[in-house]
Parts: sequence; structure tokens; C-alpha cells
Amino acid sequence: MRSLDEILAISVERKGSEAAILQDIDPPKSAEALAAIPDDRWLSAMSKAIFCAGFNWKVVDNMWPGFETAFKGFDPAACAMMDDAWFDRLVTDTSIVRHGPKIRAVQENAVYVQEQSAEHGSFGAFMASWPAEGFVDLLAHLKSEGTRLGGTTGQYVLRVMGVDGFLLSRDVVARLIAEGVIDKQPTSKSAMRAVQAAFLEWHQSSGRSLTEISRILATSIG
Repeated sequence: MRSLDEILAISVERKGSEAAILQDIDPPKSAEALAAIPDDRWLSAMSKAIFCAGFNWKVVDNMWPGFETAFKGFDPAACAMMDDAWFDRLVTDTSIVRHGPKIRAVQENAVYVQEQSAEHGSFGAFMASWPAEGFVDLLAHLKSEGTRLGGTTGQYVLRVMGVDGFLLSRDVVARLIAEGVIDKQPTSKSAMRAVQAAFLEWHQSSGRSLTEISRILATSIG
């Protein structure tokens, strides 16, 4: 496995400079900043990632004000209590993407957000309490306890909200394969553990965030 500096050199050769590689990524938020994010913004981010999955992101983004209105600002208490009449209105509401299972996922994730908020004080506090070295476990928790939050959907939610972590995009996976960390798209627990170990090794040797490392790996290929 190459050092991160060696992989960065490959990226710089391809992209021109380190600044060009990292210019459009936001640094991870502090624990305090994550804890301060209201629960409705977490549910909104989850829902947006879910509706974007397999769909045109720009279309969803342009429609998002309509989503915010239709789902009552993604207030978890309101969404968790979604009744059949509200659901029926949503599946015919032209201001949103009318996808029944994804609409139902909003309700189910509202319950998930409420449960974690009740236990930890807020969903943001729950996120802030999770150590970076357990990022793979956090992804597994989102997949098992949330709805439709597995795979890259959960990873995108965490990235958008400022949690330090990696995105297993096609290019990142290609670099991990090239470095001998994995031999294919990681789906098993053992493969995900190997990915996490590699990222932590690069993190400890470089002092860079997992977010930066993820971008460096991606730009060394794509």
C-alpha cells in the first residue's frame, strides 16, 4: 500500500495542484457544530439523499423547496405520525417525486431520528459522539436502524452534514483495489474493516481528515 503522500503525488500530476484537488470540499464539522444541527435538518438530508438515489440530482435539488413544504419542514415528530391521508396526498403531490416507498422511508427515518434524539439529547449529539475510527460501524448503524440508508446513500448524508468520513465512489474503490486493500467493491464486514484500517493508517501518518483522504484517492484515478 502506497503512502498517502505517494498517492497525492499521483493526484497532483493528474489535477495540477493540491489546491485543485481539495478546493471544493468543506472541512469536517467539529463535534460541537454537529451536535448543534437540528433534528429536522438531519431528516431533511437523509430524505434528500434517498430521493436522489437512482434519480436526477438536479431535478430533486430544484424541487426541494416543495419537498420541505410537503413534509412540514421535515419535523421528525410530524413525519413520524404520518397517517394514511397524508401519505395518499403525498403520492399524488406534483411538487415532489411521487415514489411511495421513499415517501414511507421519510416516516420511518423520522422515527429513527426521534429514537436516537431521545437517547442522546439530539440526533446531532448522537452523530458527534461517534468516533472517527468507528466510521464503518456508523455506516452499518445507519443501514440497519434507518431505512434506505445503506451503501453510498448513508455516506452521502454524512458527507453533506459534515461528518468526517469517506465516500466509496467508483474511483475511491478503484484506488483501494490498486493498493491491494480490497479486491472488489466492499460489501462484506471484513472488506469494510480493511477499508477502514487503510483510511486510519493514512489518517494517522498524514494528519489529514478522512474527507480529504477520500478526495485524494478519488482524484488519483478519476
